[in-house]
Amino acid sequence: MSGHQKAAADPYFPDNGDLRYRVHRYELDLDYRPGPNRLAGTARISAIAGRAPLGEFQLNLADFRIGRIRVDGRAAHYTHRGGRLRVRPAKALPAGKAFTVEVHYSGNPKPVNSPWGSLGWEELTDGALVASQPVGAPSWYPCNDRPADKAAYQISVTTPSAYQVVVGGKLLTRTTKSSTTTWLYEQAAPTPSYLVGLSIGKYQTALLGDPGLGGIPQTGHFPAHLLTDFSRDFARQPQMMTLFQDLFGPYPFGEYAVVVADEELDVPVEAQGLSLFGTNHVDGARGSERLVAHELAHQWFGNSVTIADWRHIWLNEGLAKYAEWLWSERSGGRMAHELAAVAHRSLAGRPQDLKLADPGRKLMFDDRLYERGGLAVHAVRCALGDVAFFKMLRAWATLHRGGVVTTQMFAAHVERHADRPLDELFQAWLYEGRLPQLPS
Repeated sequence: MSGHQKAAADPYFPDNGDLRYRVHRYELDLDYRPGPNRLAGTARISAIAGRAPLGEFQLNLADFRIGRIRVDGRAAHYTHRGGRLRVRPAKALPAGKAFTVEVHYSGNPKPVNSPWGSLGWEELTDGALVASQPVGAPSWYPCNDRPADKAAYQISVTTPSAYQVVVGGKLLTRTTKSSTTTWLYEQAAPTPSYLVGLSIGKYQTALLGDPGLGGIPQTGHFPAHLLTDFSRDFARQPQMMTLFQDLFGPYPFGEYAVVVADEELDVPVEAQGLSLFGTNHVDGARGSERLVAHELAHQWFGNSVTIADWRHIWLNEGLAKYAEWLWSERSGGRMAHELAAVAHRSLAGRPQDLKLADPGRKLMFDDRLYERGGLAVHAVRCALGDVAFFKMLRAWATLHRGGVVTTQMFAAHVERHADRPLDELFQAWLYEGRLPQLPS
């Protein structure tokens, strides 16, 4: 792979993803045993070669034992080192050709190391959890691991019958044979690899609200002892769903599930059609309600409308942060301008070296990115006025539903809803480190 292609793949993670092809669909057939933490899998990947013939291509996959690899049914040569699986088909694939890769693999899944600790497949005390953002997906299946390469997924997981398997998407079938159960899920919406969520555990399940005819089914999966607290903490999620559909347009997926793993998690994590929380986010006093709103908002901003590469992460986090403020404002809490003032005061006393539109790998999950991202969105609201702002926001989520976006596209989109040029606003909020004045 040429250095040029690597650099273009993702400036923050040049080893992840391959621009020379794109994936249309993943079919994963997995067997997981929690005791020995053993995973055996077959991945069938339907892909399309890019503009040049494909003599070789790369998938990202952590340290598993490879059984065999076939391209269009024929054995292929491969090397597997440092999380990269390089595949050389028996015959080069012509430009634009649809092809299928089949990878058989097995081993003990473990998280991949990253500057933010371990990512991806995590073995829990009793079960497992996958939270891959940004580069943890290869910890459990071979993938073209870049956010812009979105694909449909069908995932089958076989595990001992005492466990429940939750995957983002529609549960098609659940089949029990003697002591194991196979769960088959389908996620038809275009999904980036980092947003394929999975949880295996012993959960109680509850329906949140009554979706009614044509509504969005919302389910909660949680340890039985948290039933009362969970019910209280997530009681207002159906109202959030109603509000966000009103503000951002129709919910982009077929269903929404939340899982509370039976252990503490640093932060909740969004996945496609699914959000993962820890026991520490459930207190029976709605102490983490803003996070419930934040993760739900990601279904529009980040999941349906996905960033082209990680430089643009503020688009995910700034809009989800602003959704927290909108929920507060519309549900009897503090107004967005009050929360903006609090965020601004907090940022004013901290280092001014964060450039929102390209924070660099080190700062992409910095608290300041979330707060300043929310403030940048608030600055846009103040500049446009409420009528144009909410029209702009809804149009952004609707026009790019299922698509891929950049900061430049967002700025151009906002300009179309403004009655004056906003270059100075974007320059100050997105491209300079110094914190601009509080917007009003």
